[in-house]
Amino acid sequence: MATNGSSTRRPLPPGIYAPTMTFFDPVTEELDIPIIKKHAVRLAEAGLVGLVTMGSNGEAVHLSRDEKAAVTRATREALDAAGFDKVPIIVGATEGSVRGTIDLCKHSEAAGGEYVLLLPPSYFRGLMDEEAVYDYFIQVADGSPLPIILYNYPGAVAGIDMDSDLLIRLAQHPNIIGTKFTCGNTGKLTRVALATNAKTPFSEGSGYMAFGGICDFTTQTLISGGSGIIAGGANVMPKVCVKVWNLYSEGKKEEAFELQKLLSKGDWVLTKASIAGTKGAIQSYYGYGGYPRKPLKKLEEIKTNAIKDGIAEIMKLELSL
Repeated sequence: MATNGSSTRRPLPPGIYAPTMTFFDPVTEELDIPIIKKHAVRLAEAGLVGLVTMGSNGEAVHLSRDEKAAVTRATREALDAAGFDKVPIIVGATEGSVRGTIDLCKHSEAAGGEYVLLLPPSYFRGLMDEEAVYDYFIQVADGSPLPIILYNYPGAVAGIDMDSDLLIRLAQHPNIIGTKFTCGNTGKLTRVALATNAKTPFSEGSGYMAFGGICDFTTQTLISGGSGIIAGGANVMPKVCVKVWNLYSEGKKEEAFELQKLLSKGDWVLTKASIAGTKGAIQSYYGYGGYPRKPLKKLEEIKTNAIKDGIAEIMKLELSL
């Protein structure tokens, strides 16, 4: 754990986290701060233990630095005002350079973030061998005021897929405190969780956080010794995600496995539909937020309705919890 302000930093509990969507005015595309706040509170009320702003789902690449800070600040204000002052915020703070990333980590701290989620550098893909990636994270970790969670998401970084050996090497740095496995590789998650003695619902361990990156392998993450899930689907069906996690944590494993099947089926509809589809689902079931920022397009009504129908089974359960 980093020493900078760590005594006052909210801890990262095991459980379900959501990479929150960023909401825009449908006409002007300006940030819709009231809806951003409303959404954060809805997720906390559903039982999520932490939120991630400015992740992939948050359309961070479409926002200016000032807008990114405004989203994180609004999220913190909303949580505190609603009595969820213990819920931590992780901020996506990836830039192309070491210097730029450290600077964005500092801005994220000023906006109310307590941890940062960082992708490996990928613009100059041909030059990013394992040592270049290693050096990038070590140098950022040396300079960041906030502890770092590594973000292994090959689809967002031209195919760079950090293996367990590299992740375990990086975990030796005291300011690198977790990994998000959006690669979906549970074997890799198992090896890293074992090597780092990761925190679980059953043990504090070292405090290292091994996060599954999609809710469709929640029970699998728990079996693998994981610490939590950071899942885009939790924007839409947070209570079901929490239910699966809690059932397993309470020892009701067979019930958890059965509910996981339903969760995986529903989440696949959202995964295929990406950001616009997830926003469309939020619009269909909660009445707000159906617009991404261009060049992403709002889905046509026929596709939005198909997504609504595709998740109807799981949303019936979600809305009953």
